[in-house]
Amino acid sequence: MGQSRVFYSMSKDGLVPKVFSELHPVHRTPFKANWLLLIFVGAFAGFVPGSVAGDLTSFGTLFAFVLVCIGIWVLRVKNPNAVRPFKTPLVPLVPILGVIVCSAMIFSLSTETLVSALVWMAVGLVIYFVYSKKNSTLRKETKS
Repeated sequence: MGQSRVFYSMSKDGLVPKVFSELHPVHRTPFKANWLLLIFVGAFAGFVPGSVAGDLTSFGTLFAFVLVCIGIWVLRVKNPNAVRPFKTPLVPLVPILGVIVCSAMIFSLSTETLVSALVWMAVGLVIYFVYSKKNSTLRKETKS
């Protein structure tokens, strides 16, 4: 459910196709994004061994936590006066420990998992940047 919300926001910015920002007329949820993700993730889970899918999921979750920890620290330094409804205690200690622990857990995964995750990430980044470079609403606003 969370990934469809991320794609919804990215779609509103023109970074992924508009189909991801179409909302259900009654429930106001990104239903097409949910269906597309259901099909993709279902097919992936159907053809990949459970241990591999689990390890790749662990990599993705831990990598996201690393990015969040870095983001907390950077935002606290770059924008210290921002309104924060949720506060992180002991910045930068907690984010640094989060990066260290999550990174250690990532590097404890098998080499096969790390290579697979990096290949998937590289493919995703290429597709993302090729698409978003042409379709970014921010880029279109800057040009005009």
